[in-house]
Amino acid sequence: MSRRACSLTVALFAVTLLATTAMAQPAAHYASRETLFVGVDTSGSFTQSGDYGNAISFLAYYLYGHLNGLGGLSQPRELFVAAIGGKEASEPKAFHPMLDFTGKDIAQIEADLKGWFPSTDTLTDFNVFFAQVARIAKERNLVLSPITVLLVTDGVPDVPIRNVKPGSREMYGKIDLGPLEFLSRNLTLRLTYPSPKVAEQWRKGVPRQRVRLWTAEAEVMKGWRNQLTSGLEPADQTRLWKWVRENVDFRVRLRAL
Repeated sequence: MSRRACSLTVALFAVTLLATTAMAQPAAHYASRETLFVGVDTSGSFTQSGDYGNAISFLAYYLYGHLNGLGGLSQPRELFVAAIGGKEASEPKAFHPMLDFTGKDIAQIEADLKGWFPSTDTLTDFNVFFAQVARIAKERNLVLSPITVLLVTDGVPDVPIRNVKPGSREMYGKIDLGPLEFLSRNLTLRLTYPSPKVAEQWRKGVPRQRVRLWTAEAEVMKGWRNQLTSGLEPADQTRLWKWVRENVDFRVRLRAL
């Protein structure tokens, strides 16, 4: 092969390599984006706590901020939102996909959340919700990307269990994170609006191995409205988005086993 032909071959190879790399980069970036599952507590106990209305308003801002990548918030690869409650134990719920929220403003998202998730259920069944999350993630081949599960709830399990006293630590020991444990190499469970006592029950009483857990107590969550600046558009609410990153989306390390 002549020197000129050899040089041409090398040049063509380099161009091909660069083109292949450029095509692969967006796909790799897309694959690394997290999948966000949100569970909304629709039980009467959450309403009685007085936090339901505040929580729905916060969730509207939270979803809007993430969908639009405001203030450094991550834009999810996929989004699914469902109720945690039920009229009976093990009652599955429909998950609203990202398209149900895309293109809507905060007020529209909040109105939809209130319409879809009225606080009328009698039970809070976390286990059926976690099982549905695992099923959807597997069916949609989302297990290779980071997964965040956000629970908007008082955190109190309310499913009758034989010989277990309601509110006891044994009740929290029956919460099953098994479907989530090996679902993804990076799975974080975020619990918002529990009382400090309930948050402690989740940290110490709920069996877990690889699931990262972060709790933001109700007293903390109530402060999100104080971060809003009157007259500013959502994109300019830098204080709010910073507060969300530091108090709700805090990066949790995998605990030592």
